[in-house]
Amino acid sequence: MNFNELREAKVTEIENILRKYLPDSSGHQEKIMEAMEYNLMAGGKRIRPMLMKETYEMFGGTGKIIEPFMAAIEMIHTYSLIHDDLPAMDNDDYRRGRKTTHIVYGEAMGILAGDALLNYAFETASEAFDMDRDNGYLIGKALQILGRKAGIYGMIGGQVVDVAASGKAVDKDVLDFIYDLKTGALIEASMMIGAILAGATEQEVKIIESAAKKVGLAFQIQDDILDVTSTKEVLGKPIHSDEKNEKTTYVTLEGFDQAKEQVEILSTEAIDLMKGLNRENLYLMTLLEKLIYREK
Repeated sequence: MNFNELREAKVTEIENILRKYLPDSSGHQEKIMEAMEYNLMAGGKRIRPMLMKETYEMFGGTGKIIEPFMAAIEMIHTYSLIHDDLPAMDNDDYRRGRKTTHIVYGEAMGILAGDALLNYAFETASEAFDMDRDNGYLIGKALQILGRKAGIYGMIGGQVVDVAASGKAVDKDVLDFIYDLKTGALIEASMMIGAILAGATEQEVKIIESAAKKVGLAFQIQDDILDVTSTKEVLGKPIHSDEKNEKTTYVTLEGFDQAKEQVEILSTEAIDLMKGLNRENLYLMTLLEKLIYREK
């Protein structure tokens, strides 16, 4: 089985896990469950739960305790996309090749669907306590990471600065801060949680965080590049959205060639950090490279 076939098999496994944890669409509030499923099962690369599972296995993890966290991280990522697409934010009509939530269900239901997925993510992750009563401390640490990296010191914090900077020129330090939090934080959370639940040492978790930070920054810079070079059909979402929203990007700040060079530097540094752990997971190393140099 080649890499692409293996990746598709892993995506299928992740989507089965997501379906397992989705609430049934029933009761007077069934519309919100329908909207949650519409977004969560809309496809996508499933990058974050995949990184979480692969890091978990790299450190010797073998149990099912990782699964509710895999579902939770994808729920949090999905809620952030729903809110990103709203008229008050990026005002996008398409995501993953189909109409966005607020276009299909209305703006109010779009807000509520995002809220529901965020809350349900923590309800889902907490099921790990019932699965493994002997590792409550590790589960608690993983939940702490999930909350911090998704909140004001993570993804939301980055989005706040991003929104405030819209239509204004920002310097590289501010742009790096936005990218580190808005994009990098959930990638960091994914890999750190995988390591923590597998019993990695504190020093190993710190190295994973540093590597993931570089991966997240390289990933977002590549996203800047694709926003200029790709097409709506390939990306499954509008292109030139950064230009439309008057956002500073690595391409506008440093130029196309410099942005590509930065992706190269960051990816090399990230892979070197991972190799320094002396842990074996060839698929994870290949996945990181493929994500950073992706074309969609």
